[in-house]
Amino acid sequence: MSTIAYRLTRVWTRITQAAYAAGRDPASISLLAVSKTHAIAELEAALAAGQTAFGESYLQEAVPKIEAIGNRAKWHFIGPIQSNKTRQIAAYFDWVLTVDRIKIAQRLNEQRPRELPPLNVCLQINTSGEAAKAGITPADTRALAEAVSMLPHLRLRGLMTIPAREQDPARQREPFHQLYSLFEQLNADGFSLDTLSMGMSNDMESAITEGATLVRIGTAIFGPRRAKSTDHQQSTDQI
Repeated sequence: MSTIAYRLTRVWTRITQAAYAAGRDPASISLLAVSKTHAIAELEAALAAGQTAFGESYLQEAVPKIEAIGNRAKWHFIGPIQSNKTRQIAAYFDWVLTVDRIKIAQRLNEQRPRELPPLNVCLQINTSGEAAKAGITPADTRALAEAVSMLPHLRLRGLMTIPAREQDPARQREPFHQLYSLFEQLNADGFSLDTLSMGMSNDMESAITEGATLVRIGTAIFGPRRAKSTDHQQSTDQI
């Protein structure tokens, strides 16, 4: 068994244990392997171990990986989105988890190749209220959800957050509970969302307890991140 296969097994053990502890079915939780800064060979090792969904933040780095691996995997864009990069994001990715502006949503919609299915998107919510962090406020979520749901080449799937780093499990759960409550309210209002992307290597158990359906795990699978890409980025040190 490769090192990455072993780490994937350990991550799935954590997911399964957290799900059972929360009274949930582990099958209701998906794993996104955050592969940014890691080599194609490492992604191939993860693929060989059964992992098929990968998260990338840096477009310049991601495109060669997607071209090499192609539709053997599902590709999620999880970084901040610059307007000059929306065309390639719309063409190369299956999911975008970081939509937080209607301008970006409109560009992704217009630039999604028509031969491809609608682009799956999640709205990024800034549950911590940090000025330097991307994402819309919970109060602004409904208006953006309404606007995105009207775009024919996007499919609004859910919500995503990257809360402030916190070691105490009880404090970790607070922003996750907030996002879950927002998710439930939107569904009660008829949005039919199915994806709640929250939880990373250091806090996945708290996120699963609060209802996460997609956890984003990098370090626990691939080890420490390598040298950073030259693309614009936001702080995601706890992934």
